[in-house]
Amino acid sequence: MQQAANPIAEGQRLMTICNACRYCEGFCVVFPAMERRLTFAEADMNYLANLCHNCAECYYACQYAPPHEFSVNVPKVFAQIRARSYQKYAWPGFASVSPWWALAAGVVVTALLAGSRSAAAADFYGVISHKVMVTAFAAVSVIILMVHAAGFLRFWRESGEGLAEFFQPAVLFKAARDALTLKNLDSNRVGCTYPNELHSQARRRFHHFTFYGFALCLASTTVAAGYHSVGWIAPHPYFSVPVVLGTLGGIGLLIGPAGLYSLKRQRDTAIVDVKQDSMDVSFLALLFLTSLTGLLLLVLRETNVMGALLRIHLGVVLGLFLTLPYGKFVHGIYRSAALVRSVLEASRGQD
Repeated sequence: MQQAANPIAEGQRLMTICNACRYCEGFCVVFPAMERRLTFAEADMNYLANLCHNCAECYYACQYAPPHEFSVNVPKVFAQIRARSYQKYAWPGFASVSPWWALAAGVVVTALLAGSRSAAAADFYGVISHKVMVTAFAAVSVIILMVHAAGFLRFWRESGEGLAEFFQPAVLFKAARDALTLKNLDSNRVGCTYPNELHSQARRRFHHFTFYGFALCLASTTVAAGYHSVGWIAPHPYFSVPVVLGTLGGIGLLIGPAGLYSLKRQRDTAIVDVKQDSMDVSFLALLFLTSLTGLLLLVLRETNVMGALLRIHLGVVLGLFLTLPYGKFVHGIYRSAALVRSVLEASRGQD
């Protein structure tokens, strides 16, 4: 199947066929959400596409999949619609940010901020001061949060739901549980049909390594900031809380992206939009490099290469940050919001 000239129109055609068939209604939350609708506006298609986890079970089970004349391929068309939605909801407008240019810019900016400063082994703030480091990354983080918040608000406003509905504790808890456990990649404990028609938990597990590895690294940074505020200055001992959290998170960010990349190389191209490969792979590469440089910095922090490694590591992190609003990371924002909306609809007895 080629790229649809109008993915929204193609998605509407497929949903009309699927709504008449309903064979896949027990596979994931997408099909119950589809069945609550008789017609499919563009907003509905953007919602359903972002609710889809691309497990592809519906494709392999479908009697109307290619080469049937109906040519039903929900995973691929939904992937195309998701890519369009990233552009639609982005604020102030979708920017094509090359991850490799962002990485280069991050390294250069970090080197300029550090200047020619050098320091004794393990003295990070002797290379780049704490004030400069915090100011630079705080400024970038605030901008990223603003962009993500604006994108979420655009997506949620299009749904017709109010913000008050989104923040219902019971609804948030159920949606968060589904998101954090990747329930829609579980398929009754046998896993999704990825990278091919055989069920496997591999994709779900590698996603967990990636997400929770990222979360542990964020927790490590937060704890280290708390330590600094009370006078406990980095570098911290190897068995301190921030170092242990960062090490575990770093290991997760090596295993997860490497595993997901390996699966991507094996996947059935019939179920994906290959035009998004560069965005997907570059995001995995930046996550992997962030972890690799961080762990190397930890191991070699008391050697003469510490200063260069610190500049490189901070540059990679800054490059990753610069791509977050316009790269693969945004799918987590819209998919989580779609899961909340799905729980809301189900709680009203609309299914």
